[in-house]
Formats: sequence, structure tokens, C-alpha cells
Amino acid sequence: MERALILAASAIGAGLAMIAGIGPGIGQGFAAGKGAEAVGKQPEAQGDILRTMLLGAAVAESTGIYALVVALILLFANPLLNLL
Repeated sequence: MERALILAASAIGAGLAMIAGIGPGIGQGFAAGKGAEAVGKQPEAQGDILRTMLLGAAVAESTGIYALVVALILLFANPLLNLL
């Protein structure tokens, strides 16, 4: 019974952790749109704008990657099961 409860709570926690993937998707879309807008206004600064946009996208994506790691740990290498 306790094991089933821990597994169920872990599955729910993994699902909630994956909700964090929504934020990076929205942020990267917003950054790409603003980057395209900036290149349209100043085509000569395309290299600098692209570099800054890619750095921002990498930082935003790290949140989604951390959420994926937490979800995978909860599902496949659950440390809470060792407490039983």
C-alpha cells in the first residue's frame, strides 16, 4: 500500500514537473519573434542579435531540461522507495 502511494505520488509529481516545459517554449518563441523584429529594424546587427538570442534560448531551455531530469528521476530512479 505504501509503495503504491509513493509510486502514484511520484507519477503525479513527474507530470507536474513537466508542466515546466511550457515556460521555456513560450519564452523561446517570444525571444525568436523579438529577434526577428530586431533584425528587420537593424539588418546590419544581425550577428549580435542572433548571438544574444541563442544565448537567451539556451538559458531558457535549461529550466525545461531540469524539469525533465526531475521527472525521469521520480519515474525510474525513485529515491523515496528506499525509505520503505
